[in-house]
Amino acid sequence: MIDIYKGENPIVSVIMVTYNRSAYLSRSIPSFLEQTYRNTELIVVDDGSEDNTFNVVNEFMKSHTNIRYMKHSNRNISLSKNVGIRAAIGKYISFLDSDDAYQDDYLEMRVQYMEANPRIDLIEGGAIVIGDPDVKNKNNLSEKIHLSDCHIGATFFGKTEMFIAMGGFNKNIPYSEDSEFWEKAEKKFTLRKFDTPGYFYYRSTPGSICNTV
Repeated sequence: MIDIYKGENPIVSVIMVTYNRSAYLSRSIPSFLEQTYRNTELIVVDDGSEDNTFNVVNEFMKSHTNIRYMKHSNRNISLSKNVGIRAAIGKYISFLDSDDAYQDDYLEMRVQYMEANPRIDLIEGGAIVIGDPDVKNKNNLSEKIHLSDCHIGATFFGKTEMFIAMGGFNKNIPYSEDSEFWEKAEKKFTLRKFDTPGYFYYRSTPGSICNTV
């Protein structure tokens, strides 16, 4: 592991992919900073934003040394997640969409669960859906299904070594790349549902893939 922090390296790396979401960062980033579990880092991967995303993130970075920012041209969410995975220092990886938020004990509950169950590689669940709970079925876009029947990638929490071994997310899948990742991972690793609530999933954000596909 590369040592890039003055103090101890973080245990949890939170990956936030963002694209023109500067208006929502004042909700998402503070929810990371207010976590009861403190041994963390936030990796903001800017997928080519054209708004003032950097300025907003930079204000947080001025007073918080555990926030990192990187930017590339607009590509896609899977590739951007993979950039964050490769940059992660922590033992575990978590995700936080830039228009969503964590409950203050979200990371602590998941670290405790993973440490108590070391054979488990990846967990998901615990979304508190704010807005329309139905999304398009990846197998038939003319149909809708309830989010409780989906794998919500934003709630994935797993071992960094597992994400690396999987090669990250498939950049060729334009919709529901998280479900495809889960289905492939469960053939090789130990996965579990962890439904303890703690992730605030906002469904009304303009431009969201789930709303535009």
